[in-house]
Amino acid sequence: MNTRVLQGRMLTTAGWLDGELHLDDNGRIAAIDGRLAAGGTPARYLLPGFIDLHVHGGGGVDIMEAGLAANHVACTHARFGTTSLLATTMTAPRAELSRVLMALGQLAGERAAGSARILGVHLEGPYINPGKLGAQPDDAVAAVMAEIDYYRSLAPLKVLTLAPEIAGHHEVIRRLSDDGIRVQLGHTLGSYEDGVAALQQGASGFTHLFNAMTALHHREPGMVGAALAHAEYAELIPDLLHVHPGAMHAALRAIPRLYCVTDSTAAAGMPDGEYKLGSHTVTKCMGGVRLADGTLAGSTLTMDQALRNLVQIGLPLAQASNRLSLYPADYLGVADRGRLETGAWADIVVMDSDLFVQHVYVEGECLEPDA
Repeated sequence: MNTRVLQGRMLTTAGWLDGELHLDDNGRIAAIDGRLAAGGTPARYLLPGFIDLHVHGGGGVDIMEAGLAANHVACTHARFGTTSLLATTMTAPRAELSRVLMALGQLAGERAAGSARILGVHLEGPYINPGKLGAQPDDAVAAVMAEIDYYRSLAPLKVLTLAPEIAGHHEVIRRLSDDGIRVQLGHTLGSYEDGVAALQQGASGFTHLFNAMTALHHREPGMVGAALAHAEYAELIPDLLHVHPGAMHAALRAIPRLYCVTDSTAAAGMPDGEYKLGSHTVTKCMGGVRLADGTLAGSTLTMDQALRNLVQIGLPLAQASNRLSLYPADYLGVADRGRLETGAWADIVVMDSDLFVQHVYVEGECLEPDA
């Protein structure tokens, strides 16, 4: 079997090693040959490829455009180190969601050359509270299992966001969690007690923690309080706009396996201007994306910038990397991604000493970084 060799400081499941990473011709890691890392800053790092579980768009294209839109989005994010992702929908009428999910189902089985692997779908809505839409369109409905089962027949549904306080949603949480689907709490006006009860029913995460949910107050802990007190996993947008660094540190201390997402829109990787986000038109300016009324509407974040932001606020590089790769992989139950170890997929980000992308490998395929 032919192998290729990458050299650098590697973040492996055994810790930091200086040495060589051998890739086989089937897109897997064949061997790791290294010694404990020396001190100082290396010329380059080899990190596990980033796994983004909340992606609405990128490169000027929105997932809700259906067709080949998801492939374009996956190619865009791959340039910034994302090697696998969940295509994330917006709240929309049933006919539109069905059309989008049918297209995603056709794309999820095969990886287009030059793109990240689409692991499946994150259905963000329509089962959310209409009083906490955030940037979601006003098409929220209560969840019905027959409808969800139909959506599951169209595309591989991995994560579903809902508001737990809506009547009937506890039964949905139980059913989906029993089937291995990760149910997240988000876009919710629910109380602390609603959040705790949902976790007891099998909910496993929180969607963009702090955003579009009831806030923490010392006499009314809210959904944020439920997450900080009881969650093992939650997602966070580390663009330094959605969440203050102080709140990020609180969550990082409280939630053992907090992982980071981009919640990126079509504006990611693009210049300032107007873009689509589901049925909305949003404006990118000053590093953010907003609706006409000023509401934050997703982000322009890419995962390489997320890594730099985490390091900037004080996280050690290994911990920052885990929250972009290992923890989201473990959350989905994916044992052969998000880590550098023999037998895992060769999903690798090669970064320079300043943590800018030099090369990206997806399942052993070397991609060119963003110019």
